[in-house]
Amino acid sequence: MTDYDKYTEDVTDDIKTCIDAMNCQPILFVGSGLTRRYLSGPSWEELLFSLSESCPEIDKKFAYYLQRYPNLVDIGTVFSEKYNDWAWGEGEKQFPAELFGAGNSSDIYFKYAICEIFKGLLEQADNWEDREIELLRRIHPHSIITTNYDCFLEIVFPNYTPIVGQKILYANHSSIGEIFKIHGCSSDPSSIVINREDYDNFLRKKKYLSAKMLAFFAEHPLIFIGYGAEDPNIKTILSDIDEILSENGELIPNIYLLEWSAKEVTGYPRRERLISVAENKSIRIKSIVAHDYSWVYEAFGANQALENVNPKLLRALLARTYELVRSDIPKNPIQVDYTVLSNVSSSDGELAKLYGIADVSGGLDFNTNFPYTPSTLGISLGFKGWHDANKLILILKSTSGIDIKSFDNKYHCAVMNGAQIQSHRYSNLLRKLLEKIRDGDEYELDLPR
Repeated sequence: MTDYDKYTEDVTDDIKTCIDAMNCQPILFVGSGLTRRYLSGPSWEELLFSLSESCPEIDKKFAYYLQRYPNLVDIGTVFSEKYNDWAWGEGEKQFPAELFGAGNSSDIYFKYAICEIFKGLLEQADNWEDREIELLRRIHPHSIITTNYDCFLEIVFPNYTPIVGQKILYANHSSIGEIFKIHGCSSDPSSIVINREDYDNFLRKKKYLSAKMLAFFAEHPLIFIGYGAEDPNIKTILSDIDEILSENGELIPNIYLLEWSAKEVTGYPRRERLISVAENKSIRIKSIVAHDYSWVYEAFGANQALENVNPKLLRALLARTYELVRSDIPKNPIQVDYTVLSNVSSSDGELAKLYGIADVSGGLDFNTNFPYTPSTLGISLGFKGWHDANKLILILKSTSGIDIKSFDNKYHCAVMNGAQIQSHRYSNLLRKLLEKIRDGDEYELDLPR
């Protein structure tokens, strides 16, 4: 066994352990490197260079703009103005007539040109049967977050719903099967974030976006794909959430950065990355170094619970069950006919009949009896998140011989998706019990052995 074989084995075991412990599908956070890998897409600088070559109003060499405007956002601002001048002059025929109507911002022509580049990349792509792409698809992620403009992910995951730009702020984040396009999408030029005004608007809303993403990051395995360790997009997101996810500089155990190696790896690469997110402020996440991504995708796709389930159907079910709770805790697996579910998910009231459950107004108030998600349980105990709370649960298991998470009881209840566990919820009784364990007090688990 080579050093790298040992590395892949160790990392694969770590990924599977993380997924088993969190008992849910991973989140993918995707950057431009993925588009470059499969579509030969441009970097941000390469994109701006290409756009400079297409507009006669940009009459200086691209190096001039790099020298004068070190921040690429400011080059985007200058080019937006140049494209506007071109569109209202000799370049008018290069743009659709509707872009000249009222209601369009002056940067719409520049953004339209960007969208055309990424649409062209998709039209030229011919490697949809690539083994890596198929393995990527088999991950069946809970959701995907991306800063990319292109629609590559929509093709790889056709049953996932794209949510673009500011619409993310109003999305229901308890759902599943969505692609959050935080910097806009080539399907809607006006949504593209590319110039100074766009980024200022994005940064003003960044805190709200990060707050909505926090539950994802705290309760799911997360893998960054297509970013470098110094990518500002990673730093921007992690800088807002590190105080919740990382305590005293400890390694965040559920966040991975997939780093591309230009050549085949032969040694035993690093397993962790220290990422500086601000002055005198860094966080530690797990690193995966690979030239061939196949084995990494296979590791994250090891949990096949969602393999035969349509994410569109799951979203419909979750929407219908938002105010529904179980009137009784099932002890046996539920056999699910997905054809029936597909029909009843579009009919008000029918889903409750199918599951034998009632609205909260007429039955057991599930949210009152089991108010804590894993992350909120940890926070209620004074921790930064779920991981330290789970350590106390493991202590409880070792001392009592009972794994409270393995069945439904007065301390824990599993939210089911058919025979599969969708998530875990915990009661105030458990919180009080874990407080005693945390404080070193005597405690007793009130369950039959």
